[in-house]
Amino acid sequence: MHSVFSPAIKKYLKDYLKRNGLLTLSVVAVITGCVLGFLLRGQTVSTQAKIYFSFPGELLMRLLKMLILPLITSSLMSGLSSMESKACCRMGVLTVTYYLWTTFIAVVVGIILVIIIKPGMGTEMESNRLGGGPVMTSADALLDLVRNMIPSNLVEATFQQYKTDLVPVPKAPATQKTPSFVYVVPDEENEKKAGQSILLELTPAPEVHYKPKPGSSQQMNVLGIVIFSATMGLLLGKMGERGLPLVNVCQCINECVMKIINAAVWYFPFGIIFLVAGKILDMSDPSSLGKKLGWYGITVLAGLFVHGLILLPLFYFLLTRKNPFVFIRGLLQAMVIALATSSSSATLPITMKCLLENCHVDRQIARFVLPVGATINMDGTALYEAVAAIFIAQVNEYELDFGQLVTISITATAASIGAAGIPQAGLVTMVIVLTSVGLPPDDITLIVAIDWILDRFRTMINVLGDALAAGIIGHLCRKDFPTDAEVSQAANGNPPNSHNLQDLNVSGTEVPLLASKDSVYEVFGDTVIERPTVYYNICQV
Repeated sequence: MHSVFSPAIKKYLKDYLKRNGLLTLSVVAVITGCVLGFLLRGQTVSTQAKIYFSFPGELLMRLLKMLILPLITSSLMSGLSSMESKACCRMGVLTVTYYLWTTFIAVVVGIILVIIIKPGMGTEMESNRLGGGPVMTSADALLDLVRNMIPSNLVEATFQQYKTDLVPVPKAPATQKTPSFVYVVPDEENEKKAGQSILLELTPAPEVHYKPKPGSSQQMNVLGIVIFSATMGLLLGKMGERGLPLVNVCQCINECVMKIINAAVWYFPFGIIFLVAGKILDMSDPSSLGKKLGWYGITVLAGLFVHGLILLPLFYFLLTRKNPFVFIRGLLQAMVIALATSSSSATLPITMKCLLENCHVDRQIARFVLPVGATINMDGTALYEAVAAIFIAQVNEYELDFGQLVTISITATAASIGAAGIPQAGLVTMVIVLTSVGLPPDDITLIVAIDWILDRFRTMINVLGDALAAGIIGHLCRKDFPTDAEVSQAANGNPPNSHNLQDLNVSGTEVPLLASKDSVYEVFGDTVIERPTVYYNICQV
Protein backbone atom coordinates (compact mmCIF):
# COMPACT_ATOMS: atom_id res chain seq x y z
CA MET A 1 0.00 0.00 0.00
CA HIS A 2 2.83 2.31 0.90
CA SER A 3 4.69 1.57 -2.33
CA VAL A 4 1.55 2.34 -4.39
CA PHE A 5 0.84 5.79 -2.90
CA SER A 6 4.41 6.86 -2.23
CA PRO A 7 5.13 8.09 -5.80
CA ALA A 8 1.76 9.89 -5.90
CA ILE A 9 2.41 11.60 -2.57
CA LYS A 10 5.88 12.59 -3.70
CA LYS A 11 4.50 14.01 -6.93
CA TYR A 12 1.80 15.93 -5.03
CA LEU A 13 4.34 17.40 -2.61
CA LYS A 14 6.65 18.32 -5.45
CA ASP A 15 3.87 20.07 -7.38
CA TYR A 16 2.62 21.81 -4.21
CA LEU A 17 6.05 23.14 -3.30
CA LYS A 18 6.61 24.26 -6.87
CA ARG A 19 3.35 26.25 -6.89
CA ASN A 20 3.14 27.38 -3.27
CA GLY A 21 6.64 26.96 -1.84
CA LEU A 22 7.33 30.66 -1.35
CA LEU A 23 3.86 31.28 0.07
CA THR A 24 4.28 28.46 2.58
CA LEU A 25 7.72 29.72 3.60
CA SER A 26 6.36 33.26 4.05
CA VAL A 27 3.46 32.11 6.26
CA VAL A 28 5.82 29.97 8.35
CA ALA A 29 8.16 32.97 8.62
CA VAL A 30 5.37 35.21 10.00
CA ILE A 31 4.40 32.57 12.59
CA THR A 32 8.06 31.99 13.51
CA GLY A 33 8.63 35.73 13.88
CA CYS A 34 5.62 36.07 16.21
CA VAL A 35 6.73 33.14 18.39
CA LEU A 36 10.34 34.33 18.49
CA GLY A 37 9.30 37.89 19.34
CA PHE A 38 7.07 36.86 22.26
CA LEU A 39 9.73 34.46 23.59
CA LEU A 40 12.36 37.21 23.57
CA ARG A 41 10.01 39.67 25.32
CA GLY A 42 10.57 37.68 28.50
CA GLN A 43 14.30 38.31 28.25
CA THR A 44 16.18 41.53 28.97
CA VAL A 45 17.21 42.78 25.54
CA SER A 46 19.13 46.04 25.22
CA THR A 47 18.26 48.68 22.64
CA GLN A 48 21.47 48.02 20.73
CA ALA A 49 20.74 44.29 20.65
CA LYS A 50 17.26 44.99 19.24
CA ILE A 51 18.83 47.03 16.43
CA TYR A 52 21.21 44.21 15.55
CA PHE A 53 18.41 41.64 15.80
CA SER A 54 16.15 43.62 13.43
CA PHE A 55 18.90 44.17 10.84
CA PRO A 56 17.83 41.36 8.40
CA GLY A 57 14.30 42.76 8.46
CA GLU A 58 15.63 46.25 7.78
CA LEU A 59 17.43 44.90 4.70
CA LEU A 60 14.15 43.45 3.45
CA MET A 61 12.41 46.84 3.71
CA ARG A 62 15.33 48.61 2.00
CA LEU A 63 15.30 46.05 -0.82
CA LEU A 64 11.58 46.52 -1.45
CA LYS A 65 11.75 50.32 -1.28
CA MET A 66 14.69 50.29 -3.72
CA LEU A 67 12.46 48.73 -6.39
CA ILE A 68 9.52 51.14 -6.01
CA LEU A 69 10.87 54.03 -8.13
CA PRO A 70 12.11 52.04 -11.18
CA LEU A 71 9.01 49.84 -11.12
CA ILE A 72 6.49 52.72 -11.04
CA THR A 73 8.20 54.84 -13.70
CA SER A 74 8.96 51.98 -16.10
CA SER A 75 5.53 50.37 -15.67
CA LEU A 76 3.52 53.52 -16.31
CA MET A 77 5.66 54.84 -19.17
CA SER A 78 5.87 51.56 -21.06
CA GLY A 79 2.29 50.54 -20.29
CA LEU A 80 0.56 53.77 -21.29
CA SER A 81 2.77 54.40 -24.32
CA SER A 82 1.43 51.26 -26.04
CA MET A 83 -2.24 52.16 -25.48
CA GLU A 84 -4.53 54.02 -27.80
CA SER A 85 -5.54 57.30 -26.17
CA LYS A 86 -9.28 56.53 -26.19
CA ALA A 87 -8.81 53.13 -24.53
CA CYS A 88 -6.36 54.62 -22.04
CA CYS A 89 -8.78 57.42 -21.13
CA ARG A 90 -11.60 54.93 -20.60
CA MET A 91 -9.43 52.72 -18.41
CA GLY A 92 -8.21 55.71 -16.38
CA VAL A 93 -11.73 57.00 -15.72
CA LEU A 94 -12.95 53.53 -14.70
CA THR A 95 -9.95 52.99 -12.42
CA VAL A 96 -10.20 56.30 -10.55
CA THR A 97 -14.01 56.03 -10.28
CA TYR A 98 -13.79 52.51 -8.87
CA TYR A 99 -11.07 53.50 -6.37
CA LEU A 100 -13.02 56.50 -5.07
CA TRP A 101 -16.23 54.48 -4.81
CA THR A 102 -14.68 51.58 -2.85
CA THR A 103 -12.83 53.99 -0.56
CA PHE A 104 -16.05 55.82 0.27
CA ILE A 105 -17.83 52.48 0.88
CA ALA A 106 -15.03 51.50 3.28
CA VAL A 107 -15.52 54.74 5.23
CA VAL A 108 -19.29 54.13 5.47
CA VAL A 109 -18.68 50.58 6.74
CA GLY A 110 -16.33 51.90 9.42
CA ILE A 111 -18.76 54.60 10.54
CA ILE A 112 -21.67 52.13 10.80
CA LEU A 113 -19.65 49.64 12.85
CA VAL A 114 -18.18 52.20 15.26
CA ILE A 115 -21.65 53.66 15.90
CA ILE A 116 -23.08 50.18 16.57
CA ILE A 117 -20.23 48.81 18.73
CA LYS A 118 -19.42 52.14 20.50
CA PRO A 119 -15.85 51.17 21.51
CA GLY A 120 -15.16 54.57 23.14
CA MET A 121 -18.17 54.61 25.47
CA GLY A 122 -17.12 54.06 29.07
CA THR A 123 -13.46 53.78 28.10
CA GLU A 124 -11.14 55.50 30.53
CA MET A 125 -8.04 56.67 28.72
CA GLU A 126 -4.99 58.50 29.99
CA SER A 127 -4.72 61.44 27.66
CA ASN A 128 -1.20 62.28 26.53
CA ARG A 129 -2.05 65.61 25.03
CA LEU A 130 0.83 67.81 24.11
CA GLY A 131 -0.89 70.92 25.40
CA GLY A 132 -1.38 73.44 22.66
CA GLY A 133 1.14 72.16 20.16
CA PRO A 134 1.06 73.15 16.49
CA VAL A 135 -1.97 71.81 14.62
CA MET A 136 -2.07 71.81 10.82
CA THR A 137 -5.44 72.79 9.40
CA SER A 138 -7.35 70.66 6.91
CA ALA A 139 -6.85 73.32 4.24
CA ASP A 140 -3.05 73.19 4.62
CA ALA A 141 -3.05 69.37 4.43
CA LEU A 142 -5.20 69.33 1.28
CA LEU A 143 -3.07 72.03 -0.34
CA ASP A 144 0.02 69.91 0.40
CA LEU A 145 -1.67 67.03 -1.43
CA VAL A 146 -2.21 69.19 -4.53
CA ARG A 147 1.35 70.55 -4.35
CA ASN A 148 2.75 67.02 -4.24
CA MET A 149 0.77 66.14 -7.38
CA ILE A 150 2.90 68.69 -9.27
CA PRO A 151 6.45 68.49 -7.83
CA SER A 152 8.65 71.49 -8.53
CA ASN A 153 11.77 69.29 -8.74
CA LEU A 154 11.42 65.78 -10.14
CA VAL A 155 14.74 64.57 -8.71
CA GLU A 156 13.78 65.90 -5.28
CA ALA A 157 10.44 64.05 -5.53
CA THR A 158 12.30 60.72 -5.54
CA PHE A 159 13.34 61.13 -1.91
CA GLN A 160 11.14 63.78 -0.29
CA GLN A 161 7.77 65.49 -0.58
CA TYR A 162 6.34 68.89 0.26
CA LYS A 163 4.99 69.37 3.76
CA THR A 164 3.85 72.57 5.46
CA ASP A 165 5.74 73.23 8.68
CA LEU A 166 4.34 75.29 11.54
CA VAL A 167 6.92 77.66 13.03
CA PRO A 168 6.24 79.17 16.49
CA VAL A 169 6.10 82.97 16.47
CA PRO A 170 5.94 84.52 19.99
CA LYS A 171 3.60 87.48 20.24
CA ALA A 172 4.42 90.15 22.81
CA PRO A 173 1.63 90.54 25.38
CA ALA A 174 -0.26 93.81 25.64
CA THR A 175 1.21 96.16 28.27
CA GLN A 176 -0.82 96.26 31.45
CA LYS A 177 -1.37 99.54 33.28
CA THR A 178 -1.84 97.81 36.62
CA PRO A 179 0.66 95.09 37.54
CA SER A 180 -0.68 91.78 38.82
CA PHE A 181 0.43 90.46 42.20
CA VAL A 182 -0.07 87.21 44.07
CA TYR A 183 0.54 86.24 47.69
CA VAL A 184 2.59 83.09 48.18
CA VAL A 185 2.28 81.43 51.58
CA PRO A 186 5.46 79.49 52.50
CA ASP A 187 5.30 75.97 53.91
CA GLU A 188 5.53 75.37 57.68
CA GLU A 189 9.34 75.25 57.89
CA ASN A 190 9.85 78.43 55.86
CA GLU A 191 6.98 80.15 57.68
CA LYS A 192 8.78 79.69 61.00
CA LYS A 193 11.87 81.30 59.51
CA ALA A 194 10.23 84.08 57.54
CA GLY A 195 7.15 84.64 59.64
CA GLN A 196 5.25 86.28 56.80
CA SER A 197 3.96 85.66 53.30
CA ILE A 198 5.77 86.79 50.16
CA LEU A 199 4.39 89.23 47.59
CA LEU A 200 5.34 88.42 43.97
CA GLU A 201 4.62 90.32 40.80
CA LEU A 202 3.23 88.21 37.93
CA THR A 203 4.74 88.72 34.48
CA PRO A 204 2.33 87.71 31.71
CA ALA A 205 3.73 84.95 29.46
CA PRO A 206 4.08 85.74 25.76
CA GLU A 207 1.35 84.26 23.55
CA VAL A 208 2.67 81.82 20.92
CA HIS A 209 1.24 81.69 17.38
CA TYR A 210 2.22 79.22 14.65
CA LYS A 211 2.98 80.45 11.15
CA PRO A 212 2.84 78.10 8.11
CA LYS A 213 6.17 77.75 6.36
CA PRO A 214 7.22 75.63 3.32
CA GLY A 215 9.01 72.48 4.42
CA SER A 216 9.66 68.90 3.37
CA SER A 217 9.15 65.37 4.61
CA GLN A 218 11.73 62.64 4.08
CA GLN A 219 9.38 60.38 2.11
CA MET A 220 9.24 59.65 -1.60
CA ASN A 221 6.62 61.75 -3.39
CA VAL A 222 4.96 58.75 -5.05
CA LEU A 223 1.90 60.74 -6.13
CA GLY A 224 3.96 63.26 -8.09
CA ILE A 225 6.05 60.51 -9.71
CA VAL A 226 2.92 58.59 -10.73
CA ILE A 227 1.33 61.64 -12.38
CA PHE A 228 4.56 62.60 -14.19
CA SER A 229 5.19 59.03 -15.41
CA ALA A 230 1.59 58.62 -16.60
CA THR A 231 1.80 61.90 -18.54
CA MET A 232 5.11 60.88 -20.09
CA GLY A 233 3.70 57.50 -21.08
CA LEU A 234 0.68 59.02 -22.82
CA LEU A 235 2.83 61.53 -24.72
CA LEU A 236 5.36 58.85 -25.75
CA GLY A 237 2.50 56.87 -27.26
CA LYS A 238 1.41 59.90 -29.33
CA MET A 239 4.99 60.48 -30.57
CA GLY A 240 5.02 57.18 -32.45
CA GLU A 241 8.43 56.06 -33.74
CA ARG A 242 10.25 59.03 -32.22
CA GLY A 243 9.30 57.85 -28.73
CA LEU A 244 10.18 54.19 -29.30
CA PRO A 245 13.79 54.41 -27.98
CA LEU A 246 12.65 55.67 -24.57
CA VAL A 247 9.74 53.18 -24.53
CA ASN A 248 12.20 50.34 -25.19
CA VAL A 249 14.41 51.58 -22.33
CA CYS A 250 11.41 51.59 -19.97
CA GLN A 251 10.41 48.09 -21.05
CA CYS A 252 13.96 46.82 -20.44
CA ILE A 253 14.03 48.44 -16.98
CA ASN A 254 10.66 46.89 -16.16
CA GLU A 255 11.83 43.42 -17.19
CA CYS A 256 15.05 43.80 -15.18
CA VAL A 257 13.12 44.87 -12.07
CA MET A 258 10.85 41.84 -12.38
CA LYS A 259 13.92 39.57 -12.67
CA ILE A 260 15.38 41.17 -9.53
CA ILE A 261 12.07 40.52 -7.74
CA ASN A 262 12.07 36.86 -8.84
CA ALA A 263 15.53 36.43 -7.35
CA ALA A 264 14.90 38.49 -4.21
CA VAL A 265 11.71 36.69 -3.14
CA TRP A 266 13.78 33.83 -1.75
CA TYR A 267 15.25 36.20 0.84
CA PHE A 268 11.82 37.41 1.97
CA PRO A 269 10.97 34.56 4.41
CA PHE A 270 14.28 35.05 6.24
CA GLY A 271 13.82 38.83 6.47
CA ILE A 272 10.17 38.51 7.55
CA ILE A 273 11.14 36.50 10.66
CA PHE A 274 13.31 39.30 12.05
CA LEU A 275 11.04 42.10 10.81
CA VAL A 276 8.01 40.73 12.69
CA ALA A 277 9.98 39.66 15.77
CA GLY A 278 11.65 43.07 16.03
CA LYS A 279 8.29 44.86 15.98
CA ILE A 280 6.91 42.59 18.71
CA LEU A 281 9.95 43.35 20.87
CA ASP A 282 9.25 47.08 20.58
CA MET A 283 5.52 47.01 21.31
CA SER A 284 3.97 47.98 24.64
CA ASP A 285 2.43 45.59 27.17
CA PRO A 286 -0.26 43.64 25.24
CA SER A 287 -2.45 42.98 28.31
CA SER A 288 -2.82 46.67 29.23
CA LEU A 289 -3.46 47.58 25.60
CA GLY A 290 -6.16 44.91 25.39
CA LYS A 291 -8.02 46.39 28.35
CA LYS A 292 -7.87 49.97 27.04
CA LEU A 293 -8.12 49.54 23.28
CA GLY A 294 -9.57 46.05 22.87
CA TRP A 295 -12.99 47.09 21.54
CA TYR A 296 -11.40 49.74 19.34
CA GLY A 297 -9.12 47.13 17.75
CA ILE A 298 -12.02 44.69 17.33
CA THR A 299 -14.08 47.40 15.60
CA VAL A 300 -11.29 48.21 13.12
CA LEU A 301 -10.61 44.51 12.38
CA ALA A 302 -14.33 43.80 11.94
CA GLY A 303 -14.62 46.66 9.45
CA LEU A 304 -11.57 45.43 7.51
CA PHE A 305 -13.01 41.90 7.46
CA VAL A 306 -16.42 43.05 6.16
CA HIS A 307 -14.90 45.30 3.50
CA GLY A 308 -12.03 43.04 2.40
CA LEU A 309 -13.61 39.60 2.50
CA ILE A 310 -17.27 40.38 1.80
CA LEU A 311 -17.79 43.66 -0.09
CA LEU A 312 -14.70 43.73 -2.35
CA PRO A 313 -15.15 40.09 -3.47
CA LEU A 314 -18.85 40.83 -4.00
CA PHE A 315 -18.00 43.79 -6.26
CA TYR A 316 -15.55 41.57 -8.16
CA PHE A 317 -18.19 38.86 -8.66
CA LEU A 318 -20.92 41.28 -9.74
CA LEU A 319 -18.69 43.03 -12.29
CA THR A 320 -16.82 39.99 -13.69
CA ARG A 321 -19.09 37.00 -12.89
CA LYS A 322 -16.00 35.08 -11.77
CA ASN A 323 -15.11 33.43 -8.46
CA PRO A 324 -13.26 36.14 -6.47
CA PHE A 325 -11.63 33.70 -4.05
CA VAL A 326 -9.84 31.88 -6.86
CA PHE A 327 -8.39 35.27 -7.81
CA ILE A 328 -7.54 36.10 -4.17
CA ARG A 329 -5.72 32.77 -3.76
CA GLY A 330 -3.16 33.96 -6.30
CA LEU A 331 -2.55 37.10 -4.20
CA LEU A 332 -1.73 35.37 -0.90
CA GLN A 333 2.01 35.91 -1.30
CA ALA A 334 1.53 39.68 -1.69
CA MET A 335 -0.86 39.81 1.26
CA VAL A 336 1.63 38.02 3.52
CA ILE A 337 4.35 40.50 2.49
CA ALA A 338 1.89 43.35 3.20
CA LEU A 339 1.23 41.90 6.66
CA ALA A 340 4.95 41.73 7.38
CA THR A 341 6.09 45.06 5.92
CA SER A 342 3.01 47.22 6.64
CA SER A 343 3.68 49.19 3.43
CA SER A 344 1.55 49.00 0.29
CA SER A 345 4.24 50.75 -1.76
CA ALA A 346 6.91 48.28 -0.64
CA THR A 347 4.56 45.40 -1.49
CA LEU A 348 3.95 46.77 -5.00
CA PRO A 349 6.68 44.65 -6.71
CA ILE A 350 5.28 41.43 -5.20
CA THR A 351 1.69 42.40 -6.05
CA MET A 352 2.75 42.99 -9.66
CA LYS A 353 4.45 39.59 -9.76
CA CYS A 354 1.38 37.80 -8.35
CA LEU A 355 -1.02 39.50 -10.78
CA LEU A 356 1.06 38.66 -13.83
CA GLU A 357 2.05 35.09 -12.93
CA ASN A 358 -0.81 33.78 -10.77
CA CYS A 359 -3.87 35.83 -11.76
CA HIS A 360 -2.93 36.30 -15.43
CA VAL A 361 -3.99 39.95 -15.57
CA ASP A 362 -3.02 41.77 -18.76
CA ARG A 363 0.43 43.30 -18.34
CA GLN A 364 -0.62 46.71 -19.68
CA ILE A 365 -3.53 46.95 -17.26
CA ALA A 366 -1.46 45.81 -14.26
CA ARG A 367 1.23 48.37 -15.10
CA PHE A 368 -1.29 51.20 -14.88
CA VAL A 369 -3.81 50.11 -12.23
CA LEU A 370 -1.36 48.94 -9.55
CA PRO A 371 0.93 52.02 -9.28
CA VAL A 372 -2.11 54.32 -9.27
CA GLY A 373 -3.83 52.13 -6.67
CA ALA A 374 -0.79 52.01 -4.41
CA THR A 375 -0.91 55.83 -4.40
CA ILE A 376 -4.59 56.79 -4.12
CA ASN A 377 -6.51 53.61 -3.19
CA MET A 378 -6.31 53.20 0.60
CA ASP A 379 -9.54 51.48 1.60
CA GLY A 380 -8.15 50.14 4.87
CA THR A 381 -6.62 53.49 5.82
CA ALA A 382 -9.86 55.38 5.10
CA LEU A 383 -11.90 52.93 7.20
CA TYR A 384 -9.42 53.15 10.08
CA GLU A 385 -9.39 56.96 10.07
CA ALA A 386 -13.19 57.14 10.24
CA VAL A 387 -13.32 54.62 13.11
CA ALA A 388 -10.48 56.35 15.00
CA ALA A 389 -12.09 59.80 14.68
CA ILE A 390 -15.45 58.65 16.05
CA PHE A 391 -13.68 56.58 18.76
CA ILE A 392 -11.85 59.71 19.95
CA ALA A 393 -15.16 61.61 19.92
CA GLN A 394 -16.76 58.87 22.07
CA VAL A 395 -13.86 58.92 24.55
CA ASN A 396 -14.27 62.69 24.92
CA GLU A 397 -18.09 62.26 25.19
CA TYR A 398 -18.46 64.47 22.13
CA GLU A 399 -21.75 63.97 20.29
CA LEU A 400 -21.48 63.97 16.49
CA ASP A 401 -24.52 64.95 14.42
CA PHE A 402 -25.33 63.65 10.94
CA GLY A 403 -23.59 66.57 9.22
CA GLN A 404 -20.37 65.89 11.11
CA LEU A 405 -20.55 62.19 10.16
CA VAL A 406 -20.86 63.21 6.49
CA THR A 407 -17.86 65.52 6.97
CA ILE A 408 -15.85 62.65 8.47
CA SER A 409 -16.73 60.38 5.55
CA ILE A 410 -15.63 62.95 2.96
CA THR A 411 -12.45 64.03 4.73
CA ALA A 412 -11.44 60.43 5.53
CA THR A 413 -11.75 59.58 1.83
CA ALA A 414 -9.67 62.63 0.86
CA ALA A 415 -7.11 62.03 3.61
CA SER A 416 -6.57 58.41 2.58
CA ILE A 417 -5.70 59.56 -0.95
CA GLY A 418 -2.97 61.77 0.49
CA ALA A 419 -1.61 59.06 2.80
CA ALA A 420 1.80 57.72 1.79
CA GLY A 421 2.18 53.99 1.26
CA ILE A 422 4.52 53.65 4.23
CA PRO A 423 4.06 52.15 7.72
CA GLN A 424 1.62 54.09 9.93
CA ALA A 425 1.15 56.87 7.35
CA GLY A 426 -2.51 57.05 8.34
CA LEU A 427 -1.58 58.67 11.64
CA VAL A 428 -0.14 61.64 9.74
CA THR A 429 -3.33 62.32 7.78
CA MET A 430 -5.60 61.70 10.78
CA VAL A 431 -5.27 65.37 11.69
CA ILE A 432 -7.36 66.32 8.63
CA VAL A 433 -10.26 64.18 9.82
CA LEU A 434 -10.07 65.29 13.46
CA THR A 435 -9.82 69.02 12.81
CA SER A 436 -12.70 68.88 10.31
CA VAL A 437 -15.17 68.18 13.14
CA GLY A 438 -13.41 70.07 15.94
CA LEU A 439 -11.80 67.11 17.74
CA PRO A 440 -8.43 67.57 19.52
CA PRO A 441 -5.65 66.35 17.19
CA ASP A 442 -3.39 65.61 20.17
CA ASP A 443 -5.69 62.71 21.10
CA ILE A 444 -4.10 60.73 18.26
CA THR A 445 -1.66 59.63 20.96
CA LEU A 446 -4.47 57.56 22.50
CA ILE A 447 -4.37 55.04 19.63
CA VAL A 448 -0.67 55.07 18.71
CA ALA A 449 0.15 52.11 20.98
CA ILE A 450 -2.06 49.66 19.07
CA ASP A 451 -1.70 51.23 15.64
CA TRP A 452 1.29 49.16 14.54
CA ILE A 453 -0.66 45.89 14.48
CA LEU A 454 -3.83 47.40 12.95
CA ASP A 455 -1.67 49.07 10.29
CA ARG A 456 -0.58 45.65 9.04
CA PHE A 457 -4.12 44.42 8.53
CA ARG A 458 -5.32 47.57 6.81
CA THR A 459 -2.29 47.38 4.49
CA MET A 460 -3.44 43.88 3.50
CA ILE A 461 -6.85 45.32 2.59
CA ASN A 462 -5.20 48.15 0.62
CA VAL A 463 -3.17 45.62 -1.40
CA LEU A 464 -6.18 43.35 -1.88
CA GLY A 465 -8.27 46.29 -3.12
CA ASP A 466 -5.58 47.30 -5.64
CA ALA A 467 -5.27 43.77 -7.01
CA LEU A 468 -9.03 43.14 -7.27
CA ALA A 469 -9.36 46.48 -9.05
CA ALA A 470 -6.79 45.30 -11.62
CA GLY A 471 -8.84 42.14 -12.19
CA ILE A 472 -12.08 44.12 -12.56
CA ILE A 473 -10.59 46.75 -14.90
CA GLY A 474 -8.95 43.95 -16.92
CA HIS A 475 -12.38 42.35 -17.40
CA LEU A 476 -14.21 45.59 -18.24
CA CYS A 477 -11.51 46.75 -20.67
CA ARG A 478 -10.74 43.34 -22.19
CA LYS A 479 -12.07 44.42 -25.61
CA ASP A 480 -9.60 47.30 -25.73
CA PHE A 481 -6.54 45.03 -25.54
CA PRO A 482 -5.56 41.95 -27.58
CA THR A 483 -5.33 38.77 -25.51
CA ASP A 484 -2.20 36.61 -25.40
CA ALA A 485 -4.06 33.96 -27.39
CA GLU A 486 -4.86 36.47 -30.13
CA VAL A 487 -1.25 37.59 -30.35
CA SER A 488 -0.08 33.97 -30.47
CA GLN A 489 -2.58 33.11 -33.21
CA ALA A 490 -1.59 36.20 -35.09
CA ALA A 491 2.05 35.16 -35.02
CA ASN A 492 1.57 31.47 -35.88
CA GLY A 493 -1.87 30.93 -37.36
CA ASN A 494 -4.85 32.47 -39.07
CA PRO A 495 -6.88 34.59 -36.62
CA PRO A 496 -10.27 36.09 -37.51
CA ASN A 497 -10.27 39.09 -39.86
CA SER A 498 -6.75 38.23 -40.98
CA HIS A 499 -5.19 38.91 -44.38
CA ASN A 500 -1.94 38.06 -46.05
CA LEU A 501 0.44 40.82 -47.12
CA GLN A 502 0.62 39.31 -50.61
CA ASP A 503 -3.17 39.25 -50.91
CA LEU A 504 -3.33 42.93 -49.94
CA ASN A 505 -0.48 43.67 -52.38
CA VAL A 506 1.23 46.01 -49.90
CA SER A 507 4.46 46.02 -47.90
CA GLY A 508 4.66 45.97 -44.11
CA THR A 509 5.49 49.68 -43.91
CA GLU A 510 2.48 50.57 -46.06
CA VAL A 511 -0.05 48.79 -43.85
CA PRO A 512 -0.86 51.93 -41.74
CA LEU A 513 -2.08 53.60 -44.96
CA LEU A 514 -4.93 51.07 -45.07
CA ALA A 515 -6.32 52.29 -41.73
CA SER A 516 -9.66 54.03 -41.94
CA LYS A 517 -11.85 55.76 -39.38
CA ASP A 518 -13.41 52.47 -38.23
CA SER A 519 -10.57 49.98 -38.59
CA VAL A 520 -6.84 49.51 -38.29
CA TYR A 521 -4.48 46.86 -39.63
CA GLU A 522 -1.79 45.29 -37.43
CA VAL A 523 1.19 43.34 -38.77
CA PHE A 524 2.28 40.02 -37.19
CA GLY A 525 4.94 38.55 -39.47
CA ASP A 526 3.31 38.06 -42.88
CA THR A 527 -0.20 38.24 -41.37
CA VAL A 528 -2.29 41.40 -41.10
CA ILE A 529 -5.20 41.61 -38.63
CA GLU A 530 -8.05 44.02 -39.22
CA ARG A 531 -9.41 45.50 -35.96
CA PRO A 532 -12.29 47.92 -35.35
CA THR A 533 -10.21 50.19 -33.12
CA VAL A 534 -6.57 51.21 -32.70
CA TYR A 535 -4.67 49.29 -30.02
CA TYR A 536 -1.03 50.02 -30.74
CA ASN A 537 0.82 53.00 -32.11
CA ILE A 538 2.29 51.29 -35.12
CA CYS A 539 4.58 53.11 -37.53
CA GLN A 540 3.29 56.39 -38.88
CA VAL A 541 3.86 57.38 -42.49
